[in-house]
Amino acid sequence: MRPVGPVKAVLFDRDGTLVHDVPYNGDPERVRPVEGAREAVALLRARDIRVGVVTNQSGVARGLISGTDVRRVNRRIDDLLGPFDVWAICPHGPDDGCHCRKPQPGLVLWAAGRVCTDPADCVVVGDIGADTEAAARAGAHGILVPNARTRPEETEAATHTAPDLLTAVRSLLDDPAPDGPAPDGPAPDGPAPDGPHDGGARSGQRSATTAPAPSGGAPDPCRRPS
Repeated sequence: MRPVGPVKAVLFDRDGTLVHDVPYNGDPERVRPVEGAREAVALLRARDIRVGVVTNQSGVARGLISGTDVRRVNRRIDDLLGPFDVWAICPHGPDDGCHCRKPQPGLVLWAAGRVCTDPADCVVVGDIGADTEAAARAGAHGILVPNARTRPEETEAATHTAPDLLTAVRSLLDDPAPDGPAPDGPAPDGPAPDGPHDGGARSGQRSATTAPAPSGGAPDPCRRPS
């Protein structure tokens, strides 16, 4: 396993990890952070570690919620726990062949780029195997925080687990990062996307960032001022 330096960014799954899982939730009033979520995110910010969310929202493709619903729920989470430095959202279904939908690496790669961090310096925290698999495919590190919907085989396969979100984050602050993939391991599936899908995208539409650039064009977020 390759050694890594201090963690520079933590990317959280949304439903079941940061907030209690309400299937296909489009109602901001039903958002409830999991125990320890506020403290966990605050600890990372206090260490100047970037924080983001990478989330599959197939309810959009299924016609159960709209892109507007997803954005309203995300704004509520930002109000309660944020603001997060980046949101990366895939609205496609499992049969759409999307390269961003976890366990594919696209969301993780794009979010890492938006916070100017190499995936090797990122940790993805999630509650199912697709989260940690997406991390591994992107060259990032994964921590599984199991809950009632986590399958036993996912827990057994996870390289690094934690009993709850706060413990997961504290382990990162005590130890630079959990074990990650070897440098000569398998490459991620396909190139990084031009941008993630926003909550309003549909299958076949061009991906869009959740924060469009102003009409005059936005500066490179990773370029330091001269």
